[in-house]
Amino acid sequence: MRILVIIPAYNEEATIKSVIRRINLKMPQADILVVNDGSKDNTSLEARRSGAKVIDLPYNLGIGGAMQTGYIYAKENNYDIAVQVDGDGQHDPSYIKDLIKPILNDDADVVVGSRYISKSNYRSSVLRRIGMIFFSFLVSTLTNQKFKDTTSGFRAVNKDVINYFSGRYPVDYPEVDVLVRLKKRNFRITELPVEMHERQG
Repeated sequence: MRILVIIPAYNEEATIKSVIRRINLKMPQADILVVNDGSKDNTSLEARRSGAKVIDLPYNLGIGGAMQTGYIYAKENNYDIAVQVDGDGQHDPSYIKDLIKPILNDDADVVVGSRYISKSNYRSSVLRRIGMIFFSFLVSTLTNQKFKDTTSGFRAVNKDVINYFSGRYPVDYPEVDVLVRLKKRNFRITELPVEMHERQG
């Protein structure tokens, strides 16, 4: 079972080393790919020094383009599972094993780490929270499945979804958009509770 952790990163030199180190501690069996999305700082250098594989995009494509690059890499290198982890330290790598378990058991094709299933220490601004509630209502209505955290980028997918994402991945608000696209294609999606932290850098 080959597992790839994809870290889309834009100007994350302050945190990328710590993120990679924590992933290596919690998931030593996984490979780590940093997609350096046109950073103007030393994100790429710090990631390479930390032992991660790095793809340097020539300019900033945004989260959608960076993630599709990661999925293309995962497909071409025959990975079974891909896990998205943000480069700013918000996502706790200790939950990666929980996210991939339903995939290993063939209970889900996509597993989303949710801040809102159970009580969490995560706090967001009022406006951001209103936006999350709106998107949760919208996506739940469009898909006929209840979603608590539609904007979470902390997620794991299986090989079928890797293949799908490598060919088509939305550019704008991808975390929300992909849930609708995946449900329309009958992929199985589940949410699991996770803790997230404030941005570390």
